[in-house]
Amino acid sequence: MPTNRKYYRPYIGPCDPCPPIRVKSYETPPQLYLGFQPYGLKQFDPSTALRKGTLWPALYAPYTNPYEPREEEE
Repeated sequence: MPTNRKYYRPYIGPCDPCPPIRVKSYETPPQLYLGFQPYGLKQFDPSTALRKGTLWPALYAPYTNPYEPREEEE
């Protein structure tokens, strides 16, 4: 499964006045990986859909802060 957070290494010039950020990241929306919406896609109940901002769990992608340490999954 593709991840929503992508990383890249920008060019660091010899005359940059600021300390460089060696690795930068950005998020891509889940719609990029879904293609056409299939029939019978699982749906949130209405109150959960309002809280999460989408009706379909496949399109739900909360913003993750790249600067916070990751919690280890067990």
